[in-house]
Amino acid sequence: MPVPTATSDLLSTPTEAEIAQMDAWWRAANYLTIGQIYLQANPLLREPLKPEHIKPRLLGHWGTSPGLSFVYAHVSRLIRHTGQDALYLTGPGHGGPALVAAGWLEGTYSEIYPAVTRDEAGMLRLFRQFSSPGGIPSHVSVTTPGSIHEGGELGYVLVHAFGAVMDNPDLLAIAVVGDGEAETGPLEGSWKGISFLNPAHDGAVLPILHLNGAKISGPTVLARKDPAEVRELLRGHGYEVIEVEGADLPGMHTRFAAALASAYEQIKTIQDTARTGGADGTRPRWPLIVLRTPKGWTGPEEVDGVHVAGTFRAHQVPLSGVRDNPEHLALLQQWLESYRPAELFGDDGAPVELVRSAAPEGDKRMSATPHANGGLLTRDLDLPDFRDYAVKVDQPATERAESTRRLGEMMRDIYSRNPDRFRLFSPDETNSNRLGAVFEVSDRAFMEHVTPDDVAIGPGGRVMEVLSEHNCHGWLEGYNLTGRHGLFATYEAFAMVSASQTVQHSKWLEEASHLPWRAKVPSLNILLTSTAWRNDHNGFSHQGPGLIQVVLTQRGDVSRIYLPPDANCLLSVADHCFRSRSYVNLIVIDKQPQLQWLTMDEAIEHCARGAGVWDWAGTDDGTSDPDIVLACAGDVVTMETVAAAQILRDKLPGLRVRVVNVVDLMTLVRPKDHPHGMSETLFTELFTDTVDVVFAFHGFPGAIHQLVHGRPDADRFRVRGFIEQGTTTTPFDMTVRNRASRYHLVMDAINNAKRLPRGAEDLKNWCESQLRRHESYVVEHLEDMPEVRDWTLGDWATRS
Repeated sequence: MPVPTATSDLLSTPTEAEIAQMDAWWRAANYLTIGQIYLQANPLLREPLKPEHIKPRLLGHWGTSPGLSFVYAHVSRLIRHTGQDALYLTGPGHGGPALVAAGWLEGTYSEIYPAVTRDEAGMLRLFRQFSSPGGIPSHVSVTTPGSIHEGGELGYVLVHAFGAVMDNPDLLAIAVVGDGEAETGPLEGSWKGISFLNPAHDGAVLPILHLNGAKISGPTVLARKDPAEVRELLRGHGYEVIEVEGADLPGMHTRFAAALASAYEQIKTIQDTARTGGADGTRPRWPLIVLRTPKGWTGPEEVDGVHVAGTFRAHQVPLSGVRDNPEHLALLQQWLESYRPAELFGDDGAPVELVRSAAPEGDKRMSATPHANGGLLTRDLDLPDFRDYAVKVDQPATERAESTRRLGEMMRDIYSRNPDRFRLFSPDETNSNRLGAVFEVSDRAFMEHVTPDDVAIGPGGRVMEVLSEHNCHGWLEGYNLTGRHGLFATYEAFAMVSASQTVQHSKWLEEASHLPWRAKVPSLNILLTSTAWRNDHNGFSHQGPGLIQVVLTQRGDVSRIYLPPDANCLLSVADHCFRSRSYVNLIVIDKQPQLQWLTMDEAIEHCARGAGVWDWAGTDDGTSDPDIVLACAGDVVTMETVAAAQILRDKLPGLRVRVVNVVDLMTLVRPKDHPHGMSETLFTELFTDTVDVVFAFHGFPGAIHQLVHGRPDADRFRVRGFIEQGTTTTPFDMTVRNRASRYHLVMDAINNAKRLPRGAEDLKNWCESQLRRHESYVVEHLEDMPEVRDWTLGDWATRS
């Protein structure tokens, strides 16, 4: 409902008592921020500061912190008046001490970290732990209560905020955008979030663009632009711009309170109109606040005769060398005393009632909101039985199907059964990646103008498509971290656009796993399709499996990588991933028609083990070690491996060949290095301890060498994979160029087998002739040789 007039009037016009209350809270937060940066003793200035009271290393970011605390105090007042659920996200650099201070003042910090009590001893511990060994980072990290967003890598505050409010109609996300962050590419693209937000079933994002003029060593672009240009830019993005500027007190409190009240009233009016049937289906103009304050507001104006406040010099530590410079030590004393700490903290060091009363109560405190600890709100998905979407496989490798199309059908029904907690996020590639069945039950979300020529798009849609990997990835992160489920699907090569986000999210989950108060959240599920091996028509720019390598480097308690070879394995893997918690699940499979290998029952068993011997593909009877092991991980290379095994069976029948397929890449790792790592016994059962292994891999060959490090005689693994050879060519030519074709694998097997029957040299010569024939055939006919293009296991059986 809109804010009632009486409440609106109260919000826009704070009383003198309320201004005093907010100002006291703000001064207390600023004091605590400075203490975290500088002090290791004497937290309440009970004696004059001495060098030994100062930390040996001064680390932290002061410049943005007073602005963050100022906004926080005002949003807390709004919550107390309205009961609004609010999530506070900050993107301005490393403003960590401000948010840590807020959590301590609200009492949340002491509730989840009982050793950091809300008294003098706890204050000292708060100070000493900040940016110190054994303590906490200087940014708004996973250890900070109330946060779902790192303040370190910039560019993502708005995408996380928009993701957090999707299907979360009662949540208001306050997204403070720093003027340094506003210079990043991801942030510049993320203003478009309002083009996808539906006020009927989504919450609201209130961006606050905090322009304080400078970054670490120079001015920021938007702060130096004419305010009219900034206003035009933001209006062009679709926002109703509200501006507040100054440093005067209490005037700034009065002006910002009025601005926040106006923004909130606009938001509630937009939502009420949409939820009572009064909206016309077009995008509303959402409010946005531009807040201009000096950088390092309330800090030292000058140091050593040089202007500091309002300049880049206030960005980090305005007073350096405090231990060794008596003048700087005296300035620090004056600076801390300027906040009048005796008015803010009692004799025991606890915040006084005036300060405590500025905060909301219970879960309404932004540092305590369950929306920032989304596992507390997570509900399991109502999943259909994935077996219902199975591909019928009477015999391995005789029929082709688009595997991802079956996943699309499964997700269609997940949408229907979970209308408020599941979404697909994709950069305009849903149909391209064969996931379009979801459009049978949901349009694409879009709040801009829709024409009669548009298909499956409109304001009621919940399929998220925008041509920005950053937006899609970030929206899903915000959606996951507030307790909902989803999938990010993209072309494999362009997953590298958002790879840094994948890394940052992995690090968040890794650190959260060590915090018992952080409840587990739905996993970040990433589907890579349109893969390197089948992007033959697009060419080299679209050929790159790099995200596998990125995820591989993350800690084992978070990272999971799956390479299902067919539709039934994909369905089994997807069901597992949708049920999982606090992982980064990377699934890689192509969208093109591909041979199907396993029945559903076989796929379930295979995926549960993570790897297995495909007896029907080899000539190994299991009574003794084979002469060579052909292993594979990935759909296209699996086909090449099985085809190579059939060539060997047909032309070198005396060679004992074992075929091993790996679907869960992390099973290759030793158990002590990853929880999915297979036992030594199973590893030996699959790969033996002494027989050479020719391993065809979807990604870069070095990944397999990394994974099997420490396994028996790891040097016996010869890996074929993507070696950055590509162009616009045929599918099979991609395997030839990267020396991972069936003919290369046969030659590798001959070169490394421990025993060779007669005829091996003739077979090598035949393979080389086939490669020469292929080279001329594709140039002349513009397609692959028929025996390659139309190969199935059944055909090989007939030929032999």
